[in-house]
Amino acid sequence: MWKIKQIFDGDYGCEELQPGQKPKASVTLADDAGNEKLVSVEDDWLTENGLDVGSEWPAGV
Repeated sequence: MWKIKQIFDGDYGCEELQPGQKPKASVTLADDAGNEKLVSVEDDWLTENGLDVGSEWPAGV
């Protein structure tokens, strides 16, 4: 099972989004064995799914 260890927004306002592009976040996931992986997802998706640091990452995503 993967859990969210860290969420990094990374939006400092320096780079403009292209039309239709949504802000993304880098999410660090960790499992019980201490393995980590990094994924990039839209900020809105995290909010819509109620995900935050400590949340279990949905299977199959």
